[in-house]
Amino acid sequence: MSTQPPAGDLPVRRVDRILAFMSLGLLILSVVCFFSIIIASGPLGLEQSDFAGGAWPVVTLVVYIAPPIAFALLLTLLIMTFVRRGRANKGR
Repeated sequence: MSTQPPAGDLPVRRVDRILAFMSLGLLILSVVCFFSIIIASGPLGLEQSDFAGGAWPVVTLVVYIAPPIAFALLLTLLIMTFVRRGRANKGR
């Protein structure tokens, strides 16, 4: 009877952590920018023409660009994890 090696999980690599935290950070930044636009354009807030200057174009761009980038980072993390687990299981 052969014994199976202990089924331990693969260690979490630094790249995995970086991708996960970058994805989470971009999503949080996007939500904060979204709520800042909502608050600024409220009944007592800025007029539509006031959003053309200052930092508002960048804030608006973050709301549009950050979620797809965060999704791509998360998808990359999942693919890398599945490939690494597949290679580790193939070697056992």
